[in-house]
Amino acid sequence: MFEVGNLIIYSGHGICRIDGISEKEIAGVTRCYYDLHPLHGANLKISVPVDNKSILMLDLIERDEAEEIIQSFKLPGIQWIDRNTERNYTYSNIINTGNRKEIAKIINTLMRQKLKVELNNKKFGQQDQKLLISTQQILFNEIAISLETSYEAILDEVNRIIQADFDCENKLESSYRDS
Repeated sequence: MFEVGNLIIYSGHGICRIDGISEKEIAGVTRCYYDLHPLHGANLKISVPVDNKSILMLDLIERDEAEEIIQSFKLPGIQWIDRNTERNYTYSNIINTGNRKEIAKIINTLMRQKLKVELNNKKFGQQDQKLLISTQQILFNEIAISLETSYEAILDEVNRIIQADFDCENKLESSYRDS
């Protein structure tokens, strides 16, 4: 059970602080509820039953895991799936597990694909862009809290890692073509 003051990840709302635990009667049934306040939702308040196992609520990652996740951007993400519907379904299912290392692989793949598409003067798909932004915001804010830095600093670091790797790949491809 979480305690008042804990920061947690709550499904699509991202990082929330538990402001209280209270009893509420709804439809004649009294249950305990977490009173949540999303850090990036100024006036939003959420009540979640303490005993609801179908809702994903996770502790924030520790510093060492956050550092490991940042380093994982030096590696390729997961395989790009060409079909939009299959890609969205597969990636969303992975994200819904809450496994941060797997979520980072999805973000990594989307960031690399976006870079590749934009380098060819094409537009990155709206559905992919939306998925990238929403998952980046949650994961990178969580990493920022664990590392006591900002979302922007994490985003800059990951962009730097991916860009350096991308530049290296392009140099290798260019040298093979010139040979």
